Amino acid sequence: MPQTIRYHMDENVNNAIADGLRPRKIDVTTTTDAGLISSKDEEQLRFAYSQGRVMFTQDTYN
Repeated sequence: MPQTIRYHMDENVNNAIADGLRPRKIDVTTTTDAGLISSKDEEQLRFAYSQGRVMFTQDTYN
């Protein structure tokens, strides 16, 4: 049986993306859900790893 990919989206990803994925039965958490607002990337990664999730981010640099 194939394993489903579970996602964690950090605070740089608009929560509307998670809201659009959930009705499609895609397992996704957000920084807001996890209580990790303003957390460092390392903390986000630790959470994602502990939950067996792939972290998704959308950082922009100028």
